Amino acid sequence: MEITDIIDRNLVLTQLNCRSKDDIFQTLSQVLKKENYISDTENFINDLYIREAEGQTGIGHYIAIPHSKSSSVKKVGVAIGINQWEIPWETNDGKGVRAVVLFAVGSDSEGAKEHLKRLALFARKLGRDEVVESLLAAKSPADVIAAFA
Repeated sequence: MEITDIIDRNLVLTQLNCRSKDDIFQTLSQVLKKENYISDTENFINDLYIREAEGQTGIGHYIAIPHSKSSSVKKVGVAIGINQWEIPWETNDGKGVRAVVLFAVGSDSEGAKEHLKRLALFARKLGRDEVVESLLAAKSPADVIAAFA
């Protein structure tokens, strides 16, 4: 499985103008609902905040990988948002976040297994400086996919 096979272009938003974690959660959740990945944005966002309370999802270098198991998830997916400026976020390096890779994961064990595989793939790629630089500079869904290729 390759990241480029996982990314749905319809779930990639670039040049966002979000000002907060809540803004980006709202924006990415709405696109997940529009594309039929989740059934209820409010419940999904609530589940994200429950997971956020358990530990930070900001991995540093302006990247966050929020995720949560949620009964609102109809199919596993990854929404990606690239913001034009830094959003306050709890991170390993104390910096804010500009790129969010948000995982929509179902409550079932099969969804959890699938999520772990996908998370490992993204984490490996996001550990490379050139991938992060390309991702942060992305102006289109095609640029985001190319960053992970």
